[in-house]
Amino acid sequence: MPIVVDIDVMLAKRKMSVGELAERVGITPANLAVLKNGRAKAVRFTTLGALCEALECQPGDLLRWEQAEQTAETAWS
Repeated sequence: MPIVVDIDVMLAKRKMSVGELAERVGITPANLAVLKNGRAKAVRFTTLGALCEALECQPGDLLRWEQAEQTAETAWS
């Protein structure tokens, strides 16, 4: 997936646990793990805003775009 989630990077910079962040944001640790591990299909702006507030960062600190690697299979499609 070309969207990379860097919540773990910000957690390390802030020396904060997943449980603490989940509590501050108001979501379950399991839902935060889904988001953190890049398995989420969407994120609400209210959740993104709460994450930014709790981590004292900007949305771009948490989300970034990376070009997907082109495989031989997709090159000929």
